[in-house]
Amino acid sequence: MLDRETLRRIRRIQIRTRVILESGIGGAYHAVFKGRGMEFAEVREYTPGDEVRTIDWNVTARMGAPYVKKFVEERDLTLLLLVDVSGSQNFGSRYMLKRDYAAELTAVLAFSAVANHDRVGAVLFSDRIEGYVPPSAGQEHALRIVRDLLAKEPAGKGTDLDGALRFAQRVLRRRGIVAIISDFQATGYERALGALRRRHDVVALHLQDPREAEIPAAGLVALTDPETGQRIVADTARPEVRRALADPVFERAREVFKKTRVDAVTLSTAESYERPLRGFFKARERRR
Repeated sequence: MLDRETLRRIRRIQIRTRVILESGIGGAYHAVFKGRGMEFAEVREYTPGDEVRTIDWNVTARMGAPYVKKFVEERDLTLLLLVDVSGSQNFGSRYMLKRDYAAELTAVLAFSAVANHDRVGAVLFSDRIEGYVPPSAGQEHALRIVRDLLAKEPAGKGTDLDGALRFAQRVLRRRGIVAIISDFQATGYERALGALRRRHDVVALHLQDPREAEIPAAGLVALTDPETGQRIVADTARPEVRRALADPVFERAREVFKKTRVDAVTLSTAESYERPLRGFFKARERRR
């Protein structure tokens, strides 16, 4: 049974994502993730402006008037969402926590998939697999993914991205789309990411918070690692300390994306994901 706060968050996400989908994200998703090809649907009478190449000459000869073939996109796509629920997701200094930000992204992608008649599934991971929703279709299924994500109390705090990528490789047998929603605060996942990229269409939605990359000069500050629990006191008034504390994980992740040829977009909790996500989809469509 979901508590009242979780139900409230689900409702808020439903309303917000509906507005964002209506603004064009769903169409951008359709354009950038193409189906397997075109399949024949029917023939109809030729009208001015139709491609001459689509004329069905056999039907035209029988009917005594020009007819054209009509084709529809054969999608049959599966989207698998890999969603990071590790301890570092419970941080956010501006717009919202990374975990809440990831939940909205998950909802937007899941509802975009079902609106385009695709199947969608999800893997929730920390330093272990916290949950798996097998791919299926329909609004209720997409809503189940969002509910599971918001209601999940992870057993682990760390991040085993390598294990999550290998799990995705096992469960997604046919070629599909894999969207990784994470801050990528992990190491040792490059080989698994490259292997997944060779078999599937992989995109990385790289979450970051401004305070993780730029430490303010605030004097003595107690800092706790949300994944290990390690606690230190640092003098952030000193520039060399701020440089040492600024997490280099983002640059490391970008290098991995470059080596494995995985398309990635960086999304900051300081701003809405709507504009950068739409821009990422459009840029990816142009490259294709």
